[in-house]
Amino acid sequence: MSQKVTAHARLADLPFLPELRLYQAGPGVGLWSHSGGEYSSDSPPPFWAFAWAGGQGLARYVLDHPDLVAGRRVLDLAAGSGLVAVAAARAGAAAATAVDVDPDALDAARLNAAANDVTIGVARLDLLDPDAHAAADAYDVVLAGDLFYTEAVAGRARAFLRRAARSGALVLVGDARRGFLPERLFQEIAAYEVPVPPAIEESRLRRAMVYRLEVLN
Repeated sequence: MSQKVTAHARLADLPFLPELRLYQAGPGVGLWSHSGGEYSSDSPPPFWAFAWAGGQGLARYVLDHPDLVAGRRVLDLAAGSGLVAVAAARAGAAAATAVDVDPDALDAARLNAAANDVTIGVARLDLLDPDAHAAADAYDVVLAGDLFYTEAVAGRARAFLRRAARSGALVLVGDARRGFLPERLFQEIAAYEVPVPPAIEESRLRRAMVYRLEVLN
């Protein structure tokens, strides 16, 4: 189940999140290193093998404000490595669920939870699909890190997150200015300078903001 994850990633510390460890691609490995440089929905690149800046910022905020998730049902939307779900579980969530369309990401999330001595749920489901929007009503807190990276994904994400907020969920987003976050709908509540792998960001630091969804209409 986890052979692909352990073949391409190793358990390593996170300087920005010293409480946690994560299976990560090695230094110098880029997003497309193991994918032939092409994207396929059947075999997407290993987003799960990297600690993206927005996810790290959101995880930092959750760990520093455990009252936001403690005793609550938490969803990590398009979870990748499951880092944010792991942080929520560490902060005392009653249940933290990592959801992604990539089965390798879910394997990584399981391994990362075990490595940090927490339990999370995982589910292979595209919650950005309109047919899955009913799931937005099932959580008290919805967390999304680095989700607004293309215009198409951003539009679908916005619809899901607004439905979750209308149902009463606290919606928090971590974003490193990928260019498609509709900032008019959000209030910035935190900002961090996050260490990132130069192989994927062409920089050693990237600014990550944490936002709360404010506009519901």
